[in-house]
Amino acid sequence: MKVDEQARKALRLLSREQIRAMQVEKLNGLLDRVLPHNEFYRQKLAGGPTRLGSVDELASLPATTKPELRAEQRTEPVNATWPADRYVHYHQTSGTSGYPIPVWDTAEDWAWWSDCWQHVLDAAGVQPGERAMLAFSFGPFIGFWSAYAALVGRGVMAVTGGGMNSLARLELIRRTGATVLLCTPTYALHMVEVAAEHSLNLDRLPIDKVIVAGEPGGSSAATRERIESAWSATVTDHGGASEVGPWGFGDPEGQGLHVLETEFIAEFYSTETGEPAAEGELSRMLLTSLGRHGLPIVRYETGDLVRPVWDHGGDCGFVLLEGGVLGRADDMMVVRGVNVFPSAIESILHGFPEVVEHRLTVTREDEMDQLTVEIEDRLEHPERIASELQLRLGLRVEVRCVPMMSLPRFEGKGRRFVDRRASASGRGQTATGGGEA
Repeated sequence: MKVDEQARKALRLLSREQIRAMQVEKLNGLLDRVLPHNEFYRQKLAGGPTRLGSVDELASLPATTKPELRAEQRTEPVNATWPADRYVHYHQTSGTSGYPIPVWDTAEDWAWWSDCWQHVLDAAGVQPGERAMLAFSFGPFIGFWSAYAALVGRGVMAVTGGGMNSLARLELIRRTGATVLLCTPTYALHMVEVAAEHSLNLDRLPIDKVIVAGEPGGSSAATRERIESAWSATVTDHGGASEVGPWGFGDPEGQGLHVLETEFIAEFYSTETGEPAAEGELSRMLLTSLGRHGLPIVRYETGDLVRPVWDHGGDCGFVLLEGGVLGRADDMMVVRGVNVFPSAIESILHGFPEVVEHRLTVTREDEMDQLTVEIEDRLEHPERIASELQLRLGLRVEVRCVPMMSLPRFEGKGRRFVDRRASASGRGQTATGGGEA
């Protein structure tokens, strides 16, 4: 159901008790509607409660995992509720961690996506009558497709940049007078690089708001500052996943991401104990979508690692993920006994404006993770980077300079983390980005 900005603001001011009451009501409504028709969840939840008395009882249901949703060469989602002719949108996950998962939406579910995105646009201060450049490929990956629908619904002119190179997109921003840019953090910085190469002064472009998604970075102080300084704009982070929906929006102070708790139930489990996480504890996040009936997802193991904070003192009553998504569980490295996430290293590197591009490679030797950092550095002085990494992480890390423009650039999710640990066991090689969002 479409709601206006004041109604959305009122939702964000609900108390914890009011939020949980709304969540259990919506969850029971979801189960009542989909279980008679959804074969996947009818089998998966068989034997468990079909109506819950509280959100706490959700933990009694089994989790849903990505491998369950993925089937090679399958063109229909395993968790679809309705016959195929009810669906009007086809998307698929980016496939950064395996074969892409098909994702279908009904017209009703697509309207729900758009309504959820309105909270992101509220956080960014986007107003009707503005113009917004969507700088992504407009392929089958969900990307900013739902943002496009939300912008049009808000009365914003959506300027689509699919099929263009970066210079053409910069020129289109100038010609259309776009004030809002939507892209990944990686691509926002890449456009800065392209502008510098062509002596284009970004201060002369009208962009004053940048909305980023698709990878960690939008809630990292160093990354935000680098984007905001280059574009003379404010940055708003967003969290979402093709399988789940647009679940999070940035805190105005840049402290992290709020989970949109009136449309999603978030569960947090300590990475140390497996028990429900305490305030600020590093934890795995599970999400349940409450408004997507055609492709429901219950207790989805997102793979994202976060630090939930309920008592954050902000104007929004939704839980805050401090620092946003900190990394992926599969990406965590243990280097000489220290837990390290690629996002933490990237945040440090983004504090050096002379570092244009980078790549992290981790291998395993004698059961120990070994990390190498390659950088394109205008100063060609890797020692200062290595010193900062040692100071901030407590680790000696090998840092190498490589020739300028020798590392790959990315329009979508940046794949700057190359994980070769599996190849040491004969299981191949993977390159990962910021999760499937």
